[in-house]
Amino acid sequence: MKKQSNLYIFLYSSVMVIIVAALLSLASTTLKPFQQKNIETEKKLDILKSVGRASKVGSAPNKHEYVGGEFNTVIIEQLVVNRSGDRVEGVDPFTVDLKVEFAKAKENQNLPVFVAQMDDGSKKYILPLLGRGLWGPIWGYISLNDDYNTVYGASFAHKGETPGLGAEIANVDFQNQFKGKQIFKDDKFVSISVIKGGAKPDNPYGVDAVSGGTITSQGLEDMIENCLKSYQEFFKKSKEISHERED
Repeated sequence: MKKQSNLYIFLYSSVMVIIVAALLSLASTTLKPFQQKNIETEKKLDILKSVGRASKVGSAPNKHEYVGGEFNTVIIEQLVVNRSGDRVEGVDPFTVDLKVEFAKAKENQNLPVFVAQMDDGSKKYILPLLGRGLWGPIWGYISLNDDYNTVYGASFAHKGETPGLGAEIANVDFQNQFKGKQIFKDDKFVSISVIKGGAKPDNPYGVDAVSGGTITSQGLEDMIENCLKSYQEFFKKSKEISHERED
């Protein structure tokens, strides 16, 4: 009787495990398209935020449709370049994962560029950023004017920085400091410093650090420098092309 009882328990447990596993697999398969759609929409939204668009997302009847429509209207070109500044064909810029790319040898890295056209006809060049804060990854996008030097806008996000401290990098007021800052000085790449204690008002290469978020601020500064310096040759060649067209 005891052996039969144990066998029943074993069979019952096995069947339940199989059923639960099947249900979880079904749920994962069913939900995956929705999860992918959410990821795609959030990425498009972050890109748009770097050029000050999609401000009405909170009141949009359908977030996916609104963000997708704005993205298709504003982003007129997507391309991939290498560290030599040359275009790379056959790679979808939207699917490029910087974490994967930065793990490669420098000569094999793919770097996405998103080109936005504003209402006044001007073009902005949007570049992805990836780094590390105090508690985990931080990321974002920074947009440059067509001089490939002056910041037009920036959007930052994080996974788990401390609320009220490091998490303030996602605050619009913090991000607005970057507008008008420059990443080159006398044609030399200098990036943007995130200065503890505050940047001087006339400093075109620095912004105020997050109060109480020293490590996150340093991580943000490193992220901007490490990512943007990868595009130096692209900036250089793009400027040369622009000058040739002007001549």
